[in-house]
Amino acid sequence: MAQRRVLVTGGAGFVGSHLVDALVGRGDRVRVFDNLDPQVHGPDRKKPTWLSDEAELMVGDMRDASAVARALRGVDVVYHLAAAVGVGQSMYQIADYTATNTLGTAYLLQALVDTKQELGRLVVASSMSIYGEGRYLRPDGAIPTVGRRSVEQLYQHEWELRDPDGTTLQPVATDEDKALDPASIYALNKADQERMVLQVGAAYGIPSVALRFFNIFGPRQALSNPYTGAVAIFSSRLLNGNPPLIFEDGYQSRDFVSVHDVVQALLLAGEREGAIGGAFNIGSGRAVTVREVAETVAKVLEVDVEPKITGRYRVGDIRHCFADISRAREAFGYEPQVSLASGMAELVAWTREQERPVDGVGRHAAELAARGLTL
Repeated sequence: MAQRRVLVTGGAGFVGSHLVDALVGRGDRVRVFDNLDPQVHGPDRKKPTWLSDEAELMVGDMRDASAVARALRGVDVVYHLAAAVGVGQSMYQIADYTATNTLGTAYLLQALVDTKQELGRLVVASSMSIYGEGRYLRPDGAIPTVGRRSVEQLYQHEWELRDPDGTTLQPVATDEDKALDPASIYALNKADQERMVLQVGAAYGIPSVALRFFNIFGPRQALSNPYTGAVAIFSSRLLNGNPPLIFEDGYQSRDFVSVHDVVQALLLAGEREGAIGGAFNIGSGRAVTVREVAETVAKVLEVDVEPKITGRYRVGDIRHCFADISRAREAFGYEPQVSLASGMAELVAWTREQERPVDGVGRHAAELAARGLTL
């Protein structure tokens, strides 16, 4: 394969740095564009030690149109991973999230259109959060008529989704044809990013792909960032001797996918013709309860601390969502390789090598409560 010139926005972060490693390992020339956000990288905003020295690092912000345009010069493949991440935080930092995620993507696309830059591929990181609740069926197999839980039932601690006649609905794997129902500003931003990239790509002949990532975990996840993924948050709490805080009853289910499988999907989507123009779920294809994940992390860390079930609801959260990955499998050969157990063991081994993280979960919970975003 000929050497490609690749731009990875957000390339100094969790997923981006793993992708950079894979691209460099294949012989590509890689440029990273990242703002080294203090919430992710610490207040000193230093280049992370894990970022490959073989990649060019440009420090800049997606909200700076001229910096984005400079980052694009000379590249022929773009992986757009840069984003402000966090469902809860997005509900009170509305302008910041929308500017970084939606407007930042607009600047990226505007530069491509204005310069008539030819790309071999543009891949954008979307999210399972754009679905809102996942796919459900009634016990008789019929499609339900409701899409969200009512505030009234949440106050009663009746967590499962129900149809108007009171029938409890059965969660099933969520496919890409499920109607989108973003339940947070972050989710709305990700839906905007996905649609903007695919629409502009189709209009201007830019081969574009959107990957809807489910709950990613693995080494390099920001342990001191209380708005990152659940596995890293639980690890941070446990390493500080504190119980993981779990909303609702802990039996809500998600799809946890290893960062290595996500990188596999990104590489395939950047090459295979079958991916062009599509939006694809990238997960493990398996549902796991949040309570089970917290207990697994504690077991692997060998920490005897039980999770704390808060019985509270966080605005923007959903009950169940796990991936149907058949479309990605058929279109470009995606096949998850890393089990939850082995991926968790790898994460914990890496975690033990890091400095003890700052536990900011309590502060995050207080911020949500102060704004009336927990019930």
